Amino acid sequence: MTHTTGSAIHRTAFGDGTPIRHTAFGDGTPIVLIHGYTVDHRVLLPLEPAFADRPGWRRLYLDLPGHGASPRLPGPTSAGALAEAVHGWIEERVGRRPFAVVGQSFGGQLARAVTARFGEQVLGSALLVPVVRWGADRALPQETVVERDDDLLARLPAADRELFRYVMARQTVVGWGLFERYVRPGWEAHDRAAAAELEADFLLPHWPEHGAAPHVGHHLLVTTRQDALVGWRDQLALLDHYPRMAAAVLDGVGHNPQVEAAGSVRTLFGDWLDRLERPSA
Repeated sequence: MTHTTGSAIHRTAFGDGTPIRHTAFGDGTPIVLIHGYTVDHRVLLPLEPAFADRPGWRRLYLDLPGHGASPRLPGPTSAGALAEAVHGWIEERVGRRPFAVVGQSFGGQLARAVTARFGEQVLGSALLVPVVRWGADRALPQETVVERDDDLLARLPAADRELFRYVMARQTVVGWGLFERYVRPGWEAHDRAAAAELEADFLLPHWPEHGAAPHVGHHLLVTTRQDALVGWRDQLALLDHYPRMAAAVLDGVGHNPQVEAAGSVRTLFGDWLDRLERPSA
């Protein structure tokens, strides 16, 4: 394991030789943050200001294998394999301490698996546009663009334009600036071959909640009306599995609400943090 000072960038290697990079801030109760498909931990950094007046949280931002600075798994990449890697990382880094978990998009599916796996050790979860269904089974909205700057789009390289249009509902100069800062770096860094393998085996074998007892911790679900990747209707079924889950469906926002509507999401996220029942120091 290696680390640097400052923002505390760590690398943990498991017995199979697979290192998982994570970036840590703060001290206190661990909170594990898991990004989505073909991005990296930077897509979740807009949540950081929510901790400014909430001390006592040790924020652990993962780079999943094959994403960011973490190399791919030594074997085939699948949803199940990544879930096992994350479970192993938590066992290594968090141990038996109570912790909270945050998951965005594909990371939301993994966060659900973490809650099912670790049970009462999990204080609660915040799920941002989590993957619930995939492929033709998804219920997607018909309209996903709220604002579009055609001149800007015409100036962008084709690959950037395609991804930008797919994940952002406001395709403007401001939106492009946010995309360039928080989304594009992870897209540039991800392992293309591992991503293709994952796309072919994208869902866990069954819903993590099936077979697990209803989780009594506090949970947050944030979806958006203009999400072109996972939609918002399918996610509402999660409310049946989490008795203390608050849910919000944001309008005018695409697949990265913590980036595109950072203020609104930070308010919801902060309220969720305040409701979590942490153990006494």
